[in-house]
Amino acid sequence: MKGTYKMQATENGVLRESFKFVEEEKSDARIQGGEAQPLPSCCLSVNKVSYTVSERVGPWWDLPSYRKRWTRQILNEVSFHVGSGQIMGILGNSGSGKTTLLDAISGRIGNSGTLHGEVFINGRKLKREKYQDCFSYVLQSDNLLSHLTVEETLTYTAQLALRKHSAVGIKKKVSAVMAELSLSHVAQSVIGGRVFPGISGGERRRVSIASQLLQDPKVILLDEPTTGLDSMTANQIVVLLAELAKRDRIVVVTIHQPRSELFRVFSRIAIMSRGELVFCGQPEEMVDFFSQCGYECPEYCNPFDIYVDFTSVDTRNSEREAATFSRMHDITSSYQASAIYQNMLGKMKQSLRRANKPAIPFKSKESPGGAAKLGVLLRRTMRNLSRDRMGVLMRLSQNLIYGLFVAFFVMHLDNDVTKGAVQDRIGIIYQSVGASPYTGMLNAVALFPALRAIGDQESQDGLYSKWQMFLAYIFHILPFSIISVFIFSSFLYWTVGMHPDSMRFLCFSAVVLVPHIIGEVLTVVLLGVVQDPNMVNSGVALLNIAGILVGSGFLRSTQQMPVVFQWLSYLTFQKYSCELLIVTEFHGLNFTCSDTSHMTGSCLITQGSQIIDEGYAGALSRYTLDFMLLYSFLPALLLLGVVSFKIRDHLGRH
Repeated sequence: MKGTYKMQATENGVLRESFKFVEEEKSDARIQGGEAQPLPSCCLSVNKVSYTVSERVGPWWDLPSYRKRWTRQILNEVSFHVGSGQIMGILGNSGSGKTTLLDAISGRIGNSGTLHGEVFINGRKLKREKYQDCFSYVLQSDNLLSHLTVEETLTYTAQLALRKHSAVGIKKKVSAVMAELSLSHVAQSVIGGRVFPGISGGERRRVSIASQLLQDPKVILLDEPTTGLDSMTANQIVVLLAELAKRDRIVVVTIHQPRSELFRVFSRIAIMSRGELVFCGQPEEMVDFFSQCGYECPEYCNPFDIYVDFTSVDTRNSEREAATFSRMHDITSSYQASAIYQNMLGKMKQSLRRANKPAIPFKSKESPGGAAKLGVLLRRTMRNLSRDRMGVLMRLSQNLIYGLFVAFFVMHLDNDVTKGAVQDRIGIIYQSVGASPYTGMLNAVALFPALRAIGDQESQDGLYSKWQMFLAYIFHILPFSIISVFIFSSFLYWTVGMHPDSMRFLCFSAVVLVPHIIGEVLTVVLLGVVQDPNMVNSGVALLNIAGILVGSGFLRSTQQMPVVFQWLSYLTFQKYSCELLIVTEFHGLNFTCSDTSHMTGSCLITQGSQIIDEGYAGALSRYTLDFMLLYSFLPALLLLGVVSFKIRDHLGRH
């Protein structure tokens, strides 16, 4: 082992010399020859950051255990210091707290736990509500719109973030960022997705990074940027991030199983385990430190893998867990007693005591006003979704396809009561009101979750509020909904032979349009609150069924229902839709009877007004009012959606 260590030390000697050269280029504060070197232009100090969550002990059906809570420590007094020009890699096994640490210092920790500790930029304490204004955060997953090109993606982001830049200025900014991230050659390529190909995974990751660079951040945090990439592409991403750091930036990245070649790339290496910072220092210091602790890296082995294994806790059984936890704790104690740790604390204190502290470099805050942002979001949503040819085709034709089924069963309406003249018409009205919300729901479930993920990320980046994304989506569906319902109505109304009057046809189309839009808007509102689309599907379906039962008057006449249900019917859009369609179709309509039925006296209905008077008394006089009340559901739902998304915005920031 001694011979192996000497060989490793000799190799690390070369590493040490190369790292000395890199560090001398960076403006890191050092004491050389008794003189203090200048502090970096920007430095990040994290001091004793801890995070605890309170969790239920048992499942919800076991009430005694469910009432009990236990506190779990996710982060335990994590401290580190990093300066401009440096890239810091945070290593650790799954569950070690890497992502939680980035969430904590970027201001993305939710209300489910308790966060303690301090974050300093240039020696100035950063308020917790300002974390998001200072740090750019690239998430592990790339939330990008599939049908936009790389240049369009970055241009729309720049338009949301930069107000003072003209169109020419934004184009130059986007071109510069693409050049910096080596994306110029794919500027006109679409992002792509699961259904159709686009740019590569590494290029998608670089687009996500480029989106953050548009606001000129001084501190960039990246969570597992190499996940899902092959080893060569992952290596290229990390080298690219190191180049970005050299341009007067701080880059902090969590990484899983980095290649040994990256040993020379990182300025600082941090290893986490069980929420604690086991080690944080320069790469060559890491080799010496673990060797002094008695854990030497074997020859031809990746030091990253070996040292992460040494500090991990094995939970396969209690004996191994106790032994490995004790080993991890011993290494942590050795690190906190080492000169490496004391040197880091010294740099942190030096930045805090500095007399002429530079200002905190917040991200560019030149975003446009609310109306301008809404316009950008609407244009971006329209361009992205309009390029989905299959999606547009299905959106426009799904109501028509349903109309084909209805027309196939009805074939042609007859005026003979004995041949189902009344029943067939009521059936068509029932299907038109009851089914159109489902087609709207299917649209929302298919399209909105992807936009919601992007909206959640960009709202946390401060580009806009979640409710603005909600409004942009709702406004974009209006032309599609109008065209789709008009195609459906044009086919069904005239094919089956409903009341042959153009004005009544327009009223029929206007009435059917509202349930379709309500179905989609209601689904989007619920998707803003409930993450699971299956639960939203069930919720919208149950609400629609309940509305049909209570409000339509088809199952039971409204006058015969209990008073409570009569009052509830006024809260359903189905009540007004059905009344309007019944009047539109049956008013002024005369029915005939076969001779045999007339002779036996079984022909009781001869006029459509009888249907209106018996089931919907006074509906003819309420026709205009019903139209107004029906369309009032749209702004009411819109307002409800804005309020719910604003609540999500508020909860996401606190």
